[in-house]
Amino acid sequence: MKAKALICDERQSFSIREVTLKDPAPDQIAIQTHFSGVSIGTEFALIHNKISWGPYPLCTGYMATGTVTAVGEAVKDFKAGDRVFFRGNDSIELMDGTKVSSVCGTHCSHSVVKPHTELGAELAPDGMPMDIASMFVVPAVSWHGVNMAAPQMGQTVIVYGAGLIGQGVIAACAHRGCKVVAVDINEKPLEIARRMGAGHVINSRTQDVAAEVRKLATEGADIVFECTGSPRCVEPAIELCRSFGSFVWQGNYGKDPFPFNFYPPHRRNLKMFFPCGDGGWPGRQAVVKNMAMGVLKWENCVTHRVPFTEAPGIFDAINKGTNKDILGVMLQWLP
Repeated sequence: MKAKALICDERQSFSIREVTLKDPAPDQIAIQTHFSGVSIGTEFALIHNKISWGPYPLCTGYMATGTVTAVGEAVKDFKAGDRVFFRGNDSIELMDGTKVSSVCGTHCSHSVVKPHTELGAELAPDGMPMDIASMFVVPAVSWHGVNMAAPQMGQTVIVYGAGLIGQGVIAACAHRGCKVVAVDINEKPLEIARRMGAGHVINSRTQDVAAEVRKLATEGADIVFECTGSPRCVEPAIELCRSFGSFVWQGNYGKDPFPFNFYPPHRRNLKMFFPCGDGGWPGRQAVVKNMAMGVLKWENCVTHRVPFTEAPGIFDAINKGTNKDILGVMLQWLP
């Protein structure tokens, strides 16, 4: 099967290339992609080889929506025309036979997956918005961390870093009745944080974060979610926790070890959580259902919707940091 995909090479150069996918096996389905969502943190960690799921060339992207076009004979609960949301693409090659590392390869006009698997597909619920839902994994990652830490109504929660993961945490904690404080260095994500449920915002570039937190919670926050994924932000975020509070390593800090000061969390008797991934299909389905019901207004987080033909340009801008207004990006694969 021929398709088009966004390919990244070892020079971190991006292009739309013609590729081939294997036809569906008896236990697989083929999907025509409508939209694919961009996870800036994880995808560019892969692109920069901060983490690795395979050698170059890469086809990143691990969340998308589409329509089933073909069904293997062993698959009984999907049919052509079904709307789905999905996480992967089982096999991609360039036209010359070069294997593409599919990580997970949803930035592609078509996908072939085995449904009901970790990187497979599930049927869309009624009312699911095909565009917004293409970003379902990011808030599912956030909700997984929130589920582990289990913040309670009335507790003070600090979300340190208001990128996409942070926005998902803000929404989930606001829905749980928490007092949510968002911290970031830029005003635009803080504006979005207010729309996602943050009752207070702090610009760490212009304000003393610790002093502002003390005004809201004299003993510190009950839970701090560190969402930047930057090792240098860990210690300042820990300092915002109260004694016997909790700290959530919500970011992805890469494969290399880094030191941090043991004493501040030690003297606070902190409980720490290390969420990994998005909690699997129960969490993903919960997110998509909330999007379908209009409860999770993820459209607030989408700053750029671009046709797939313009994907190389926006990926290059993200990679070089030339557009600071980029937060949530979705690629459109159908006209």
